[in-house]
Amino acid sequence: MRFISPKTDFAFKKIFGSKNSEPILRSFLNAILYGGQPTIVSLDILDPYSVPRLEGMKDTYLDVRAQLDSGETVLIEMQVLNIEGFEKRVLYNAAKEYANQLQKAADYDTLRPVIALTITDFVMFAEEELADRIINRFALIEKEQFIHYPDGDVELVFVELPKFGMEVDALQTATEKWLYFLKQAGSLEVAPDTLTEIPEIERAFSMAEHAKLSRDEERALDKKLQWLADQRSLKKTNRKLAAELEARQSELDRSRDELEKAKALLREAGLTEEQIDEKLG
Repeated sequence: MRFISPKTDFAFKKIFGSKNSEPILRSFLNAILYGGQPTIVSLDILDPYSVPRLEGMKDTYLDVRAQLDSGETVLIEMQVLNIEGFEKRVLYNAAKEYANQLQKAADYDTLRPVIALTITDFVMFAEEELADRIINRFALIEKEQFIHYPDGDVELVFVELPKFGMEVDALQTATEKWLYFLKQAGSLEVAPDTLTEIPEIERAFSMAEHAKLSRDEERALDKKLQWLADQRSLKKTNRKLAAELEARQSELDRSRDELEKAKALLREAGLTEEQIDEKLG
């Protein structure tokens, strides 16, 4: 049996954002945002396309967008490639979702919290303090006393899959099992029993079965995988070219330094600038 990898946005949307995905998404969000506690009782999966109400703001299309029973809106995005400006895009999407709630003549009190949940297949925070933290949460706080801003309604949550390295036999919590599913499902041939103890993860595996894809879905997945492969190849080529350019620049800088040293020695020997230029060609 083969499973499609949830790390592709196509599969992620299919598993977590489809018509019948509410129980799966609810279990997943409870595990990631609330440590496995049943904080979210119900949610509605919304259209991920967001049209701005403020002039000048861009449209956005997220992987999954949901409104919780408590009123919060959660924006969920699976990101495989570390593209330039990605951090700003996450903040922009959250800020726009928050601003879009305010209708004309509405009170600011009507604004409800927004949580931007971003899962990355690359490391975003390599700082020593965060190097071992898989899930990091950011909110508005006072810089010196670390006091949270009153009604700080915009929160950014990041899940970095490369930092998660647990083996299947060591998994215990719902959070660990969902993280393992996200990272490893695409490489498994059988759904592990320790994961399918959670009914929603068993259901997620069922939705991820490659054999259940329609022809159109299979073509869409193949197209997406090819695009990702092309992008990775392009990034690899760009890194190689950048390294070669840096090496050439270093070589050029060394040559310039040697030339300046040679000119200095010739000046000390009493040669004029014209004689130096003629001698050094």
